[in-house]
Amino acid sequence: MSAQKKVAFYTLGCKLNFSETSTIARNFQSEGFERVDFSEKADIYVINTCSVTDNADKRFKTIVKSALKQNENAFLIAIGCYAQLKPEELAAVDGVDLVLGATEKFKVTNYINDLSKNEMGEVHSCEIEEADFYESSYSFGDRTRAFLKVQDGCDYKCTYCTIPLARGISRSDTLKNVLKNAKEISEKGIKEIVLTGVNIGDYGKGEFGNKKHEHTFFELVQTLDKVEGIHRLRISSIEPNLLTNETIEFVAQSNSFVPHFHIPLQSGSNTLLKLMKRRYLRETYTNRVQTIKKLLPNACIGVDVIVGFPGETDELFLETYNYLNELDISYLHVFTYSERPNTEAVEMDGVVPQKVRTKRSKMLRGLSVKKRRAFYESQLNNEVTVLFESENKEGYIQGFTENYVKVKTPWNPNLVNTLHKIKLTEIDDDGIVRFDWVKTPSVV
Repeated sequence: MSAQKKVAFYTLGCKLNFSETSTIARNFQSEGFERVDFSEKADIYVINTCSVTDNADKRFKTIVKSALKQNENAFLIAIGCYAQLKPEELAAVDGVDLVLGATEKFKVTNYINDLSKNEMGEVHSCEIEEADFYESSYSFGDRTRAFLKVQDGCDYKCTYCTIPLARGISRSDTLKNVLKNAKEISEKGIKEIVLTGVNIGDYGKGEFGNKKHEHTFFELVQTLDKVEGIHRLRISSIEPNLLTNETIEFVAQSNSFVPHFHIPLQSGSNTLLKLMKRRYLRETYTNRVQTIKKLLPNACIGVDVIVGFPGETDELFLETYNYLNELDISYLHVFTYSERPNTEAVEMDGVVPQKVRTKRSKMLRGLSVKKRRAFYESQLNNEVTVLFESENKEGYIQGFTENYVKVKTPWNPNLVNTLHKIKLTEIDDDGIVRFDWVKTPSVV
């Protein structure tokens, strides 16, 4: 009998990609492959790509090179958003053997025959209109938190975004299936589930392969809250127009949903929000933040923001900067606008020079550091619960509180994936928070 074939995975991009990689890896394992780390020698390397930032495109080539360094005869497969948008481009990269689009990636093992290297990458990529069925997925074993996919695709037409071209229309998992997956995760001893998707507030649409709604995101949240054995549920990223007050009110009194929201803003200027074709104005965003803070004063609020969008003058950028500076939020994810083919924004006037984009990005990143620090300071002396992660980071174990404060204590493997009551005491030089045990755990 031939030796067991080894497969390794590399994931670029979002939590949704991590959940899908994990599911695809389990498919390989159920077919007899052994999963190894990407830094080890493998027979097959699968790279799950992202198209959100320019950088992700460039990193792909570097990752291919590092795989071939481990094994120059390895069979290389590219999947994910960039593979759907630019299959020919990825197939032309030296060493790439197979490129699979949005619907094909979940059947990857069907496309592997003899693993002999191809002269030129072979492409199997659907027309994105065909990506209209739902593939359920979740991650576990890779981290102490599990990413549970509940929705895929997007019907929004934001002028800078290629995600609808890469992932197709908005569609959802059935509520029954989400619950089944959540139970499976909790039975594996995982303490925290992060709900993920492309536009999760749109949950329910496409549950039957059409636009008919049986359930809403609010009903999903209510139902998941009743699943036994899950200690924490976290909503990943949700559009401000889809985060309803009833959802915020429910989280405020929930058993397991944590006080942490990540809400994309993209710009603090109504002029730019309209150019971006976002589905809300700044006033809606302000209302959401105020509602959260009124009901959950210690909630952590993360914000996505884009700098350098066409038409962003100095005045409009400062409008965003000042708006965020005054808003009661906890951190920013800053994206520098990058031109994407087949998007409306590419044709727009008022292109912002790269140098200016870089400078604005730096300013907002600096603001994010200030915001996070202020949020952490506001949490000192509070009693909270920490869930510890699994990595030894320079002699320390790190964890996150329910409201997403990062803490650390000297490394102790017995603390991995355990929950403990702590009192936050001080912010260390590296910006991570130290604490006292409220009750010293027996494993310490």
